[in-house]
Amino acid sequence: MAKMPSVCFLFLLLVSAAMAEIKTLTISNDARSMILFEKFGFTHKGHVTISVRKVMVDSPSKISIEPSRLGFFLLSEESLLQVLMEMQQDPQFCVLDSHYITHLFNFRELSPPPLSSFNQSYPVTAPNEYSLFFANCAPGTSVSMDVRTEVFNYDSDNSKDFLSAGLTHLPSLFFVFSFAYLGFLGFWIYILYNNKRSVHRIHFLMAGLLLMKALNLICAAEDKHYVKVTGTPHGWDVLFYIFQFIRVVLLFTVIILIGTGWSFLKPFLQEKEKKVLMIVIPLQVLANVASVVIGETGPFIKDWVTWNQVFLFVDIICCCAIIFPIVWSIRSLRETSKTDGKAARNLAKLTLFRQFYIVVIGYLYFTRIVVFALKTIAAYKYQWVSNAAEEIASLAFYIVMFYMFRPVEKNEYFVLDEEDEEAAELALRDEEFEL
Repeated sequence: MAKMPSVCFLFLLLVSAAMAEIKTLTISNDARSMILFEKFGFTHKGHVTISVRKVMVDSPSKISIEPSRLGFFLLSEESLLQVLMEMQQDPQFCVLDSHYITHLFNFRELSPPPLSSFNQSYPVTAPNEYSLFFANCAPGTSVSMDVRTEVFNYDSDNSKDFLSAGLTHLPSLFFVFSFAYLGFLGFWIYILYNNKRSVHRIHFLMAGLLLMKALNLICAAEDKHYVKVTGTPHGWDVLFYIFQFIRVVLLFTVIILIGTGWSFLKPFLQEKEKKVLMIVIPLQVLANVASVVIGETGPFIKDWVTWNQVFLFVDIICCCAIIFPIVWSIRSLRETSKTDGKAARNLAKLTLFRQFYIVVIGYLYFTRIVVFALKTIAAYKYQWVSNAAEEIASLAFYIVMFYMFRPVEKNEYFVLDEEDEEAAELALRDEEFEL
C-alpha cells in the first residue's frame, strides 16, 4: 500500500476543523491511500451516517480488486500513534487491518452494480475525538464516488447537534463577544463626540474596525448556530467571510497607520509606508481566499494541506510587515529628538510607540502561537477554550490600542510641562530606545 507521509498525516489531523456540517462531495479518480473526511468530538450519544453512490474503482492493470481492501473507518486520537507505527514498520500494511481503528464498512457491502451504493448510520458509544477516514489498500487503483456524511451528537432532548462536543458552546461565546464589541463601539463614539477637536481620520477607521469586528462575530455566531441545529450554515458563512475579510484588512491597516503616526502625527504617508500597505492588503486578499477554501471544503480535497500552508505563510509575512512602520516611527522620533529641541514631547512619543510595539508583538504571539498550542493540547471537550482565549486576547488588544491612541485634548503623551524638558533630555541620552 502506498502510504501517506507521516508528517502530512499528522498535519491533517492537527489543522482539520472539528465541525461537521452535512457534506455532500464528489471523489473523482482519486488514488490516495487515505482520505480524511471529518474530525469530530463525540459524546456517548454520537452517530456517524455515511451514504455513498455511484462507486467506481478503476485499475489500469485490470487486476482483480478485493472489495474489502477499500472502506471507511474511525480513528481516535489515542490510537493515532499506534497506527502510524504500524504503517512505518510495514510498507505493505493496510490500515483496515489495524486493531486500533473502528471499522464502519468496506466495499464488499455495496449494493451490486449499477447502483453500487451504501447508506448506514453507526452509533459511537465511546466518547472521544475521532477522525473519519476512507482507506484504499488496493495499489494502483483510483476511486470515484459521491459521498454524503453526517456526523453529530444527540442532545439531552434528543435533537441533533452537528457541532463537535468541544465546540457546541461557540454560538453563545461569539454572541457574548459581539455584544461586548457593540458596547465598545458605542463608548468609542461617545469619546469621539466629547473630544471633537482632537479627533483625527484614524479614529474613524478605528470605529469602523470595531463595527466590522462586531458584525463578524454576529455572523460567526449565527453560522455556528445554524450548523449546530441543522448541519448547514444557511448562507451565514458567506456573510461571515465577507465581514472577516473587511475586518482583517482594516485591522492590519489600522495597526500600520497608527505605527506610521498617520493623521495624528503627520497628514501623509512616506513612500516606504505606502509600499507596506500595498504588500499587506493583497496578501490579506490571498489569505482570505485560502481561509474560504479551508473552511468551505475540507481535508478530503487534494490541495487542502497546500492551502493551509499558504494561509500560514501569508499570515506570518503580514504579521512581520506591520511591525516595520512602528520601528521606523521609533527611529524617526529618535533622530528628530536630537535636533528639534523638544525632548519631553519626543520622549513621550517614543515611550508611546515602544509600548505599542510591545503590545502588537504580544498580541501576534498570543493569537498565533499560544492559541494554536491550546488547540493542540486541550482535551477535545474543551476546544472552545482556545476560541475564548483568542477573543479575550483580541478584546484586550483593542482596548489597550484604543486607549493609547484615544482622542483627548490634553493627551498625557503629547502635552507635557516645560519643567520635564531637562529630565527628558537626560533620558533620551541614556535610553537608546533600541528594539
